[in-house]
Amino acid sequence: MDNYMTLKEAAKKWGIGDRRINALCLQGRIEGATRIGNMWVIPTTTMKPSDARIKTGKYVKEKS
Repeated sequence: MDNYMTLKEAAKKWGIGDRRINALCLQGRIEGATRIGNMWVIPTTTMKPSDARIKTGKYVKEKS
C-alpha cells in the first residue's frame, strides 16, 4: 500500500474536499483509482484531474 493514498491524503495533497474526490472516483475521472472494500485508494503518482466546469460564464443548453 506504499504506492497508494486514501481520499483524505489526496484531498490534502490536491487542495480539494474528500467528498469531491469521492465523486470524481465514482465518475471514473481519477485514473487508477480502485475500490478496496468500502475505501477508495488512489495511486500516489496520479495527477489531480482537470476542472471540467464552464469557465467562460456562458452555458449553452444542448438542443435535443
